[in-house]
Amino acid sequence: MLAQKKERVILGIDPGTAVMGFGLILEKGSQLSLIQMGVVKMGHLDDHFLKLQRIFEKTNDLLETYKPDILAIEAPFYGKNVQVTLKLGRAQGVAMAAALAKQIPVVEYAPRKIKQSITGKGTASKEQVAAMLQKLLNFKETPEFLDATDGLAVALCHAFQKNTSGTTSGKAYSGWSAFVKDNTKRIK
Repeated sequence: MLAQKKERVILGIDPGTAVMGFGLILEKGSQLSLIQMGVVKMGHLDDHFLKLQRIFEKTNDLLETYKPDILAIEAPFYGKNVQVTLKLGRAQGVAMAAALAKQIPVVEYAPRKIKQSITGKGTASKEQVAAMLQKLLNFKETPEFLDATDGLAVALCHAFQKNTSGTTSGKAYSGWSAFVKDNTKRIK
């Protein structure tokens, strides 16, 4: 008797404080299929802490509804504006905290790595990534915000990796204790 191929659900998140994109895929052996994608809009909220609360709550809702096996998240893009980078890091952190609190492993990917894994080109545009995702996952609808396909791209990027922990240079954490042990210099 042949063993059944393992299934896993991957949640991908493109963190943001105005719009957070997310995508969920089901991986059955070598078959990948779209479960859901969407956005969480926060432009109407003026308070940064309310935005973080909304990100945490929505991530928690996604985790409870779809029961993903792993959270793949886009690493913050480091630009010249330190305040923007800080806010994006906080957005990423609260999404990661929601997963880690439920013992769901987290792995992060650089934006360039995500684009490269989807299109073969690390400098691809959001539109190029979205078009390739439509072909790869066989869906027609174009989301209102490309942040939704960005979140989906993170999930698919993780599915394309050869090992289960993420990239060869990335880290995956199964809980707070593993994160703290590996990041003692970052914690005061």
